[in-house]
Amino acid sequence: MRALIQRVTTAAVAVDGAEVARITPAGGAHGLLVLVGVTHDDDEAKAATLARKVWTMRILEDERSASDVDAPILVVSQFTLMADTRKSRRPSWSAAAPRPIAEPLVDAFANALRDLGATVETGKFGAHMEVSLVNDGPVTLLVEV
Repeated sequence: MRALIQRVTTAAVAVDGAEVARITPAGGAHGLLVLVGVTHDDDEAKAATLARKVWTMRILEDERSASDVDAPILVVSQFTLMADTRKSRRPSWSAAAPRPIAEPLVDAFANALRDLGATVETGKFGAHMEVSLVNDGPVTLLVEV
């Protein structure tokens, strides 16, 4: 599994022009936008490991983690994170898991974050989403498990 984590002051997802999720941390605090990609050999254990890593990663102000400040997290499925761009100008998507594998694992990731105590919003799996955010720093990290 891969996660692209962005430290944000706000983030939202819209589908068909209607907002389906938003995080707006209070008082100038931060939240996290987490784009998640799943490959064929990923499983619930990897989803739980990735969730723990995201929840405890010290990337917020004063080297604190989302768990330290109860930062909200917006999780968005992003199969394009699994793209292979090494050979040509056309990305290969063969490493991306198909929906029957990926969707339950993105849900497992979000649920693992909730089980750890996170406030989690999610995009809509498989939908054409419009993601808006204000990246603070900017801070953007790619994490793999």
